[in-house]
Amino acid sequence: MPPLLLPLAPEQTYARDLDGLYAPWQGAALSAPQVLRLNRPLAAELGLDADAVAALDSAAGALLLTGAMAPEQGTPLAMAYAGHQFGGFSPLLGDGRAMLLGEVVDTAGRRRDVHLKGSGRTPFSRGGDGKAALGPVLREYLMGEAMHALGIPTTRALAAVTTGESVQRDEPEVGAVLARVAASHLRVGTLQLFASRGQTEDVRRVADFAIARHDPDLLDLPAETGERYVALLTRVRDRQAALVASWMAVGFVHGVLNTDNVTLSGETIDYGPCAFVDAYDPAAVFSSIDTGGRYAFGQQPGITQWNLARLAESMLPLLVPAAQREDQDAQVAAAVGVLDGFPAVYAREWTARMRAKLGLSPELDEDERDQALATELHELMQAQGLDLTRTNRSLSAVVRGDSELLRAECTDLAAVDTWLDAYATRSARETRPPEERAAAMDAVNPVYVPRNRLVDEAIIEARGGDMQAFDRLLDVLEDPFTERPGLEAYAQPAPDSFGPFVTYCGT
Repeated sequence: MPPLLLPLAPEQTYARDLDGLYAPWQGAALSAPQVLRLNRPLAAELGLDADAVAALDSAAGALLLTGAMAPEQGTPLAMAYAGHQFGGFSPLLGDGRAMLLGEVVDTAGRRRDVHLKGSGRTPFSRGGDGKAALGPVLREYLMGEAMHALGIPTTRALAAVTTGESVQRDEPEVGAVLARVAASHLRVGTLQLFASRGQTEDVRRVADFAIARHDPDLLDLPAETGERYVALLTRVRDRQAALVASWMAVGFVHGVLNTDNVTLSGETIDYGPCAFVDAYDPAAVFSSIDTGGRYAFGQQPGITQWNLARLAESMLPLLVPAAQREDQDAQVAAAVGVLDGFPAVYAREWTARMRAKLGLSPELDEDERDQALATELHELMQAQGLDLTRTNRSLSAVVRGDSELLRAECTDLAAVDTWLDAYATRSARETRPPEERAAAMDAVNPVYVPRNRLVDEAIIEARGGDMQAFDRLLDVLEDPFTERPGLEAYAQPAPDSFGPFVTYCGT
């Protein structure tokens, strides 16, 4: 195989350091896979020049990107982990239809995983066929690139590759593999696997691996006192608080926030039954299996704290000095000291994002008023069924002196005028010129997000062999903050005739 196909690092740290957390593996044999779409900008980030990109976008590249051919370097493997799924603990999950192809050190010096989703059965498949259908692969491609363009930490698609085979779901569908890139695939469930078996030293090994990968400065802290691991738990808490605050700011609903879908890196991972809200609604649920609303839009901060508590449980013996290793009260106290800080960290992150959206300066020390303004705006949206994205975008027009865009969306004008009066009173304290404020707001309030109907339309057409709608939508989502003539349909919520939107986990 030509060495230019993918610059996998000679040193594969997951395979080297985390024995017991994977099975060496290779993808299913395929006769005629084809690269359907290759993310060339991301390939360049990974260090591929034009010749290497061309090689990757070839028949040999398709074999590599589906796992059907092993790379010259790298150690392909299926990762093992545990996890709480809808509140119930599964002691062994793992990559049931995926594999870690290898690790790349990108042009910025960051080590990143290259992971294949839909590459065939593994020892962790639990009765599944290990394959993926084209629709979910393209959904994850679109969603990941949209989130990246919105500035939200995320795994990203390197390629969508058709396998040349059909997969049986409700009906036969085109088979596909998603090649994705991540800072790592370490999850809360990764530590839960060893913790559930009482293997404390293996938990420590995973924690140290995570620190070396994501927080190397913490290696200077002593391990024997527990300080290093309390610091890791705190970092993960803060990253997750920031991530979920970003989701809430743009209306993203993950849909399946099980502990095996919560990364230690703070990246969004596993775009299964995900969606974006049109009308602001904290109770919004799109997943067909979330019948109880456990992972509803407004529940995401709380469930994230719950998931972090499961991480803390897995790390309990590491959080205290060796002399207190059997002192459960001391362990719990150390964990609670971190977990109890989540609401304040989340509130800080959420307030920062709301301030930016409202064009308010943090230097004015108006925390309570700014939080109240944002909360009241969301209550207004909910009461009047206002579109989250369009409402937020209209706020820069208000700062420019035109409130009619916002008022035109409302049915209760008295309520919106009351809010506008409060907003004007707060805005009067701002020292920045209105145009400067408005421009800054337009840089954080997108015009375009992955509207559910548009994503569905693009996927339906792609299943029929027409990628034009997918390519147009991807182009729009890659520049979400710039309003462009002719793209008005991409900024509109779904019509009433679209009906309730439902997403599915199955691939």
